[in-house]
Amino acid sequence: MKILLILNRPPYDGTDVSWNALRLAGKLRDGGHEVRVFLMNDAVDLARDACRPPEGYDQDLAAQLRELITHEVVVKACGTCMARCGVHRNQPYSDGVAQSTMQALAEWVVDSDRVISF
Repeated sequence: MKILLILNRPPYDGTDVSWNALRLAGKLRDGGHEVRVFLMNDAVDLARDACRPPEGYDQDLAAQLRELITHEVVVKACGTCMARCGVHRNQPYSDGVAQSTMQALAEWVVDSDRVISF
């Protein structure tokens, strides 16, 4: 099954929304599903090299995303959001994250069996 996860929230916003999205992506991938992740809005910070957990937070979300990439999860980030959004605006991105477009997201949505938005 093809599953698309769309992340919109900043990585460390006082909730565990992004962490739970990444955990779910990993479990779905472990279950043999084709998982794709699209980062939008402030979620693009997850893919920036400068993204680090705040003091006292016990999860490194950027490292979790990089780990998913090493396990063949395709990750794309909205190109417009890469330029406009996030605390780490204009910082470099991790290897394996492709700059993308709304058109590409639309194609992924149509091509997916399930779409989940966080």
